[in-house]
Amino acid sequence: MQTSTFKILSVVIPVYNEEAHVEEIVRRVVNQPLPGGLEREIILINDASTDATWSLVQELPSKYPAASFRLINKTLNQGKGAALRDGFARATGDIVIIQDADLEYDPADYPKLLAPILAGKADVVYGSRFIGEPHRVMYYWHQLANNILTAVSNMLTNINLTDMEVCYKVFTREVVRRLEIKSRRFGVEPEITAKISRMKLSGKRLRIYETGISYDGRTYGEGKKIGWKDALAAIFHIIRFRLMD
Repeated sequence: MQTSTFKILSVVIPVYNEEAHVEEIVRRVVNQPLPGGLEREIILINDASTDATWSLVQELPSKYPAASFRLINKTLNQGKGAALRDGFARATGDIVIIQDADLEYDPADYPKLLAPILAGKADVVYGSRFIGEPHRVMYYWHQLANNILTAVSNMLTNINLTDMEVCYKVFTREVVRRLEIKSRRFGVEPEITAKISRMKLSGKRLRIYETGISYDGRTYGEGKKIGWKDALAAIFHIIRFRLMD
């Protein structure tokens, strides 16, 4: 597939109680130059926030008229997986990227993440917080849990990722069309990984790349939401979607 066939990048952003960050992440996404002449479409899914997030989201199209927006307001909080499912369904781009709203991940990494797909080498690209890029030093037990989850996922999927739980995952449109997400919360990360590991296009397994990204993790005091219960749930979902689904 040639670079010229890619016209639009869909940036899918689930948001839940991110009134402090949502406008800033959109500003960064809008201002990030894109390679290959790509245009951008920003899909914001408000997951029934209880703060002012939705009011702020509604103002963004008028503040950034150069970008194309699709806004989804969920009246029932269902979690990241359900938000991504809704966002993927609305995406019209030739390439789709997941972007968290909490400023831990930097859109300045988009060119690196997009490069393997634009070059026709990849169908899916994962970012990785653990292969050489700058990152904020954070919780040891979080990284250990991430390493364990990634190792278990790798054993069951037979792929060699270094960061299965990373937010930054990039897909061609053909892959997104075939992804049927069932997980509502953070189980979506192992679910996506399990499903792309066995997905085929034109009878061939997907070409999966990984590239280092920067990471500015936040503390629980700064609003971090994922915890040990999500890690336990991830183990369940790794087994469920590889062996049972």
